[in-house]
Amino acid sequence: MKNIILKISVFICVIFFNACKTEKSEITENDFSSEENVYLGYKPPGLVPELFIPEKSTSTDWTLGNVDSLDMNEFYFTYTGNNPFEDPVVVYRNEGSSYRVNKYSFKHNPSDSNILYSRWNYIERTDSGWSKIKSLGPMFEREDWDIMVMSVSSKGTFVFDDYKSNDVIRMSRILDGKREEPKLLGKHINTGKWTCHPFIAPDESFLIWGSEREDGYGKSDNYISFRQLDDSWGPAINMGDKINSELVENGAFLTLDGKYLLFSRHEEKVRENGSTYWESNKYWVDTKIIETLRPQK
Repeated sequence: MKNIILKISVFICVIFFNACKTEKSEITENDFSSEENVYLGYKPPGLVPELFIPEKSTSTDWTLGNVDSLDMNEFYFTYTGNNPFEDPVVVYRNEGSSYRVNKYSFKHNPSDSNILYSRWNYIERTDSGWSKIKSLGPMFEREDWDIMVMSVSSKGTFVFDDYKSNDVIRMSRILDGKREEPKLLGKHINTGKWTCHPFIAPDESFLIWGSEREDGYGKSDNYISFRQLDDSWGPAINMGDKINSELVENGAFLTLDGKYLLFSRHEEKVRENGSTYWESNKYWVDTKIIETLRPQK
């Protein structure tokens, strides 16, 4: 037992020194939905996106879960800090030579804080914390697909990307109580390169994703499509130069209270030795900007 505790202690130190992220099982949806806890002193942005600079994360922001029944093959941390970009629960699963990191967030189906999704997996809240990782089954966990982002609406609709199939986005609804087979979204959405990182609004009123297109500002931009009266998805709309730039923008989602839109901006940098790396920054903006993009009737 002492050896296990020592291994975990060393592993925790490695995680924090490498700025890995996790979150806390006692957390509730309300913790993230209130102004006091979500923003914690951060000055909210207006209709112009602002760089989000979080307070430096410390070891006190992270808690190791299920300590009484710790399993070195799969364990998790939960986050209690004040950064809305952080994932609430991060699970580490031993895959032989290394640990795979699975991040779970309330931003997917924010109305249900008892089930969190990550790619083709999910975890459930239990009396003692969070369950082991569970698969969504062969409908989603397939050798010929590879999901990076799974977004879930309040109705349980899944919207997800797949980079193995030339970067496409699919949707799967619940019809008559049953999960339907995933279907490709229309060509107006599945067009361009690097089509990925979808986010469906909790009420399914709009869909945001990243894509590189000829009408864009350079590399990948954030696009939005609004749900139409006939239940179809409207045209793909570039979210404009306030959100997009000549760099790479993607990964958009809303805070749980729906007040702010968060997204990432990435820039490829060159080191002195000629090698390259990506630098990423987080931005946020008032969600009223979304209404300025909605086509006028």
